[in-house]
Amino acid sequence: MIVWLNGTHGAGKTTTSGLVQQLIPDSRVFDAEKVGETLMDITPTLSPTDNFQHWPPWRPLVVETARHVLDYTGGTLVMPMTVLVEEYWREISAGLAEHRIPVHHFVLHADQETLRGRIEGDTVMGPSPFRLTYLEPYAEAARTWLHEEAEVVDTTHLTPEQAAERIAREVAAVRARRPAP
Repeated sequence: MIVWLNGTHGAGKTTTSGLVQQLIPDSRVFDAEKVGETLMDITPTLSPTDNFQHWPPWRPLVVETARHVLDYTGGTLVMPMTVLVEEYWREISAGLAEHRIPVHHFVLHADQETLRGRIEGDTVMGPSPFRLTYLEPYAEAARTWLHEEAEVVDTTHLTPEQAAERIAREVAAVRARRPAP
């Protein structure tokens, strides 16, 4: 199974993913951004873009990497990764479905003011104009498709621990309802 934590920068995906991993037995965190970083390291560089997700190889490589890791380890992959382009999400989720990998898709959400404050006050990464540019695309995706495709966890007033506990409970409930193989 994959537990996909979507949402924009500042929603708490990275922090929450590590906490979710601690709560779900036999789980690992796989950050699909590393696949993008690998593509960014190709020389000479691939076509210019402001987001590695726009490169067509990124999406199937995420699917194949997740599939191979799950084939090797079993268990659950917790994947913190923002995907705001509906077509890209459909491509990834269809690829995982082709391999019969169930995906429990969560969106970590917070209001725009909270997100902006978290990004501007980030003491680890520092304030980031790049991260701020995704606030409006996130709001648009949330309005048009994203919140319909996932379970929304509003982190505006939750600690990362509370968000992780809620996600772990939902995953456990889904597993309890699934018939044994």
